[in-house]
Amino acid sequence: MSTSMTPRSRSELARGRFGQSRYMIRRQFFKLFGGAFHIYDEAGNVAFYSKMKAFKLKEDLRIYGAEDMQDELLTIKARSILDFGATYDVTDAATGQRVGALRRKGLRSILRDEWLILDTNDQEIGKIQEDSMVMALVRRFLTNLIPQTFSGNMGGTPVLTFTQRFNPFIQKIDLDYSVDTRGLLDRRLGIAAAVLLCAIEGRQSGG
Repeated sequence: MSTSMTPRSRSELARGRFGQSRYMIRRQFFKLFGGAFHIYDEAGNVAFYSKMKAFKLKEDLRIYGAEDMQDELLTIKARSILDFGATYDVTDAATGQRVGALRRKGLRSILRDEWLILDTNDQEIGKIQEDSMVMALVRRFLTNLIPQTFSGNMGGTPVLTFTQRFNPFIQKIDLDYSVDTRGLLDRRLGIAAAVLLCAIEGRQSGG
């Protein structure tokens, strides 16, 4: 009997991994090229492993079920080359279906980081923002050792928080989806957003 997983079984596995309320992302410290992250569940087990492909003109991240990268779950690809306000398409690798997209608000993010959550038709359905303008300005112009905090909402209803732990050496971010009691946010988009925040915004923060 073959032990390979069908797209359907991979999708079922993904739903189980994505079904938790809290996660923790940890950047892989010794990584010369690209970026890599472990995402742990509440029990401390690895739920996902994410890797950014190095030497790509268009940023390309993949999310796997484990560090062996045998089970690809999500792909996150920028539409344009080195665009400060880039849009990133999120695709379910098991089914090939587009989940939605995440768009960085380029000019606004100069002072305070802001991302839009888009549906499969590129319609805005939510927003993710850095905590406060004052703290954002302090990080940019005085010290980048102040951990970043982001909150997300859909239609004004809170759905997530991303809180960076203070650690000047290894970037760690706590993900909390417990406020999304109505299940408004597709958790695949939530995990993709968290990885992007680590990979893109984390370059300017102190973790």
